[in-house]
Amino acid sequence: MRRRLARSATTLAASVALMAGSAAGAAGEQKWTEPDMTGVRAALLRVTEAGAPGAFAVIRDHRAPGVDRSLSIGDADLAGTPMSGDARFRVGSNTKMFTAVIVMRLAEQGLIDLDKPLRDYLPAGTLPESWPITARQVLEHRAGVYDHINDLLERSGEETTAAFEQRIRNTLYEPRDLVALSVKHGLQYTPGTAYAYSNTGFVLLALAAEHLTGHPYAELLRRQIFEPLRLSTTSFTVPGMGIEGRHISGYLTHDDRRAPLLDATEQTASWIWSAGGIVSSARDLDRFLTALLAGSAGGLVSDDSLRQMTTVLPTGTPTIAYGLGIRQISLSCGTVLGHGGIVQGYQSQAFALPGGERTVVVFANASNNGAVTEGLMDALEPAFCGKPPTAGPRHSRVGNPGDAYTIPAVEDTRI
Repeated sequence: MRRRLARSATTLAASVALMAGSAAGAAGEQKWTEPDMTGVRAALLRVTEAGAPGAFAVIRDHRAPGVDRSLSIGDADLAGTPMSGDARFRVGSNTKMFTAVIVMRLAEQGLIDLDKPLRDYLPAGTLPESWPITARQVLEHRAGVYDHINDLLERSGEETTAAFEQRIRNTLYEPRDLVALSVKHGLQYTPGTAYAYSNTGFVLLALAAEHLTGHPYAELLRRQIFEPLRLSTTSFTVPGMGIEGRHISGYLTHDDRRAPLLDATEQTASWIWSAGGIVSSARDLDRFLTALLAGSAGGLVSDDSLRQMTTVLPTGTPTIAYGLGIRQISLSCGTVLGHGGIVQGYQSQAFALPGGERTVVVFANASNNGAVTEGLMDALEPAFCGKPPTAGPRHSRVGNPGDAYTIPAVEDTRI
């Protein structure tokens, strides 16, 4: 089984190096444009004006490397260290793309059927026998699984920072305990009939992967993704508190905006586990997305698995759809694929053109701040689509119902 679970690191790394050409030849339906860095800068300035110490945007174009851009604004910490797009940070729910890759590889090996009850692939007693949910429904956030983080984050009348200190920063949660928090609420709707974002579902998927392979989730990540792709700045840190190496400090915004930011850099992240516990960098997220969207040529998943992952369904938000562990956003120049991540102190969006020809990673080191989220989302339009064709507004702010290309803040419950 070891040979089946692990692919050649040499082959996979070489595939990534060749993907730029193959992706450009295969995709090509979206018009190529240079990024509008004036528009990107304006969006990032809104992020820092909203309260984030710093922000950055890293754009990699695999068709024309000379178009690569990196823009950093503000500080990486409150000591005044300049923000850098090369440093490590907590990627939050971008982790879901990594978990989805592991599940799709298991499906390719015949170890899991995405359309059979997920309980059959979990340790006995993890889910009630009456629950019919499938791995596909969980990957799509259409399984009706209650999100356990609703029971862990701030409650009515409670300060966000107090909840973080009481239940998040130092507490060690076992993955099955997170599932138990969810199960006690029962299924929220008939599986497959609606969309509702659930972190618990991706905890279930990783538990299934561990049960089927006999290997810890962290080891599966390392052997199947991190090492083959040579993601040298990416790691799964749970339950460790700190971030090794050069990294950005993350800050939690008080509900009372007059209060100082709370340093949330050190935390176990066990409360989010396989739904948000990875630490990475813009460089490694670019490398991962490029490999993923190359399908078989990228060495992570087959072309058929990629097709399934990128077959999206509505989320209830007009410009946002969701596939299997991957989000699609509609911009004025076409669609982009990737994910976003918000975890205490950190926000990021990592997206790419469907063929992986261009990737964009935008980041800010503040959370519990919707205006910061809006600014980051606003940066995607100019980064992918370039300058607007007219002298009118480049991109309406998030939440403006009158603009066809408005990108609403994603539906993560922590926003």
